[in-house]
Amino acid sequence: MSEHGPLVDAGSVPEWLGPLVTASGEVDASAFTRFRPPRGTKTRPAAVLVLFGEGPRGPDVLLLRRADTLGSHAGQVAFPGGGADAGDGGPVGTALREAEEETGVLPSGVRPVAVLPDLWVPVSGFSVTPVLAHWVNPSPVHAVDPGETAAVARVAVEDLLDPANRFQVRRKGYDWVGPVFEVDGLFVWGFTAGLLSTILRLGGWHREWDESDVRDLDEALAAHAARARAVYNGGSREREQS
Repeated sequence: MSEHGPLVDAGSVPEWLGPLVTASGEVDASAFTRFRPPRGTKTRPAAVLVLFGEGPRGPDVLLLRRADTLGSHAGQVAFPGGGADAGDGGPVGTALREAEEETGVLPSGVRPVAVLPDLWVPVSGFSVTPVLAHWVNPSPVHAVDPGETAAVARVAVEDLLDPANRFQVRRKGYDWVGPVFEVDGLFVWGFTAGLLSTILRLGGWHREWDESDVRDLDEALAAHAARARAVYNGGSREREQS
């Protein structure tokens, strides 16, 4: 289990990021998830990079969409990250290495500012450490390996907070309801959406939205895919006519 809390003084980061850095040392895993590994469960260490930058519309966060051809979590939106390697030296090293491998982000321009509590993901068996970071010197990003990553995007926090982009989903056969962010052509749900939702609240950015809007996950995903196809087909017709 890794130690969590601030890695830097909260006064040394941008004002909009300070409350989140402070809050990182005041919460435990129960603020993020109700899941706990049963006694004796062997977990695999992993880390994700929650990288906040400053774009034209204010703070943004780096997300990626996994390739549709992957054997697990295909097509899902996630933070850059993955399983720990022996030479990483801890979760910060894991998060930075994985982010560079997946998105091309240069670690030299990233300042890790806090570590959140380890979170157990039952479906994968990973114990995931979220590493919060400030993108001090942004570098170009892209899907380094299309076989693993379909797209990389900087998503404005303002869009994530927009109530029009938020609802919840329920999965048939599971005692689970979780938040969704549908923004910039991305459908963010599951572990990533839950973590992101709590981070926004801890950072003091929370905006009220209709949490009673609960939809079937499969139906919501199908509707999202249909909208994406319509946008793509519309763009194709415009290119043909130009």
